[in-house]
Amino acid sequence: MDLTTTVGSVTLRNPILTAAGTTGHADELSRYMDFNRLGGVVAKSLSPQPWPGNPAPRLHPLPGGGMLNSVGLQNPGVAAWLADDLPRLRRAGATVIGGIWGGTAEEYAQAAAALHGATSLIAALEVNLSCPNLGSPSGPPTGSPVASGRHEMFASTASGTAAVVAGSTGEVPLWAKLSAAVSDLPAVAAAALDAGAEAVTLINTMPAMAIDLEKRRPVLGGGGGGMSGPPLHPVAVRAVWECRRALGPVPIVAAGGVSTGADAVELLMAGASAVQVGTATFREPAAALRVLDEIEGWCERHGVTSVSDLVGAAH
Repeated sequence: MDLTTTVGSVTLRNPILTAAGTTGHADELSRYMDFNRLGGVVAKSLSPQPWPGNPAPRLHPLPGGGMLNSVGLQNPGVAAWLADDLPRLRRAGATVIGGIWGGTAEEYAQAAAALHGATSLIAALEVNLSCPNLGSPSGPPTGSPVASGRHEMFASTASGTAAVVAGSTGEVPLWAKLSAAVSDLPAVAAAALDAGAEAVTLINTMPAMAIDLEKRRPVLGGGGGGMSGPPLHPVAVRAVWECRRALGPVPIVAAGGVSTGADAVELLMAGASAVQVGTATFREPAAALRVLDEIEGWCERHGVTSVSDLVGAAH
């Protein structure tokens, strides 16, 4: 069976990736699974300088396997990641997808520029334009993923993407990670692609909150957070399907509530070329490999000889 897939100019051995922020910065989960078997490992988003993230508590479980998180993009900064973590990922056999974010368009450019000299060691660079755990002015150009107006939403997405293009000087393919918490996701995706992204990652966590009834305050230290896990899956399916319908066969990487091979096949059929496994990893560290095995089993049972035949099949 041919499990290879392409995301723009990037060829992956199979369509299963880890999701940013769920496997750490380096090879923390290599004791549980062989990174060489995955399509790729998406590193946690990095800023130009170390960033402390949000106050604890940062995680809260939800019914049905979901989760709220307000980690706030804690990271050691690009320089430390290049020196300490990227070599460990490479030694573990991972195909590495880097990740960056910034508080301003200039910081996005700085983070991209800081990767000079290491771009040959990563397959692509995922640009986080949609974290719901940071809001303006401390967050990315998009701030809260629900921007105040359509023009501002498109402009901030385009400016953040363009800044990374300028900082990276085209050395590595860019994937723009977007939120579904917008009024017109296909238009936002188009803005990112027009600004220089080669692919879009759909979707980030959705803004959400839980209240501690006894303490009468939010359960997360940062107040609100991002919802992930199985409750997010139908939202991701619709986001991918609508972008494929509106924009045609553009390169899409899907993320959102994937815990089984069937979940991944559904996102492939909706229009994704690759699928990220995230929250399921917290319950089952090797979940991504199980999902990959289940995809292969599904294809065998249904007479599918090439996983690429599933991409966009629902259209």
